[in-house]
Amino acid sequence: MHKIQRFWWVFMLGLSAVWAATDPAVRAAAPSNFFGWRDILMQVSGALGIGVMSVAMVLATRPVTFEPWLGGLDKMYRLHKWLGISGLVLAISHWLISNLPKWLGGLGLLTRPPRGPRPALPEGIQGVFLSQRGLAEGMGEWAFYAAALLMVLALIKRFPYRWFFKTHHLIAVAYLALVYHSVILLKFDDWSGVLSPMMAVLMGAGSVAAVMVLLGRTSRQRQLVGEVAAVRRHEALRVLEVDITFQGRWPGHQAGQFAFVTLDDAEGAHPYTISSAWADNGQLTFIIKALGDYTRTLADTLKPGDMVKVEGPYGQFTFQGTARRQIWVGAGIGITPFVARMKTLARTPDGKTIDLFHPTAVLDEHAISLMTHDAVEAGVQLHVLWTERDGRLDAARMAQQVPDWREADVWFCGPTAFGETLKRDFAAMGLAEARFHQELFEMR
Repeated sequence: MHKIQRFWWVFMLGLSAVWAATDPAVRAAAPSNFFGWRDILMQVSGALGIGVMSVAMVLATRPVTFEPWLGGLDKMYRLHKWLGISGLVLAISHWLISNLPKWLGGLGLLTRPPRGPRPALPEGIQGVFLSQRGLAEGMGEWAFYAAALLMVLALIKRFPYRWFFKTHHLIAVAYLALVYHSVILLKFDDWSGVLSPMMAVLMGAGSVAAVMVLLGRTSRQRQLVGEVAAVRRHEALRVLEVDITFQGRWPGHQAGQFAFVTLDDAEGAHPYTISSAWADNGQLTFIIKALGDYTRTLADTLKPGDMVKVEGPYGQFTFQGTARRQIWVGAGIGITPFVARMKTLARTPDGKTIDLFHPTAVLDEHAISLMTHDAVEAGVQLHVLWTERDGRLDAARMAQQVPDWREADVWFCGPTAFGETLKRDFAAMGLAEARFHQELFEMR
């Protein structure tokens, strides 16, 4: 989390500083009237707004190059969400500032200075830009309405995923219209300052990303087609275990990584953690829990022979680190990456001492026996806590069972709120926050 928080602050403050160093109105004396301040606020909200939207659009293409720097694709999607919200707030602010004189004038609270005759358009590129202002303003306003609606829908968790999948990419169309709006309406003199290359790179990269999204070219080189080889049900847990065999060559993965799996083109791709170790046999296994409308129907519709598309692998939840002691917490379906890691350790031990805590609301003896077998093979100490029998798991309880917890790295996968509570409690007990690794498995 700290990586993406730092990135957000550095980017916002950095872009603001570059804009302030470029705009002559900021370097001059403070404006003496409402319209002077309005002009400055319009420019800074517009520059920051298109800046954060550009980075969000680039992140929408799932660029794996940035994963090590931002902590994995799960963190990048969280940053994408923050940038989207920031862009929405800035766009609304920009729109309000633009319309404020009209509203205040209608209430009799503000009188606009009289306008003189419209000057002749200058020669060259500046004249071309000025001639496009009316069109750019109109396109920007309608693009703002469309983008705002789509962003709000994306933030509503009850909005069905299949409709989110179909509508969210339309933001790319609105973004391209806003790029045109920004290029034309950014002060012409600013294009000759230090802001120019930064804005050109941001909007250029964002535009390329938007076209990729609209053409369906996102991460195409990381996609493989396969078919369902087997489906196993764990009824008590409402879980499906799905084996997929590829027609092409899977590039390999590390335990703890995930992939986007398309089981139905109408539904779109869903992210699932890979639960099998990489054996270079052209097959992967996914454990899918019935959590939503779509996943609840899979047990009745998914069958061997169905064609699927898999994109990946992604993620940095890979159990790396120098500490020789690790504590794992896999809550509910969050046990999946640890299953894959145990299967890997059974074949390639790393010499680390590991305790795995698995709190669960449903005690399925068959699933626990499989997990116990994996733990024994991997040399992992397994602690199964059935909530009804054993109560809730907390940091103090783990510290009591693992006396050398201060020297351990903690790896958590499960409900976000539970993870945040454990991280806060461990930090209060003296564990460095950098030692707590949490998967943020929320893609919207």
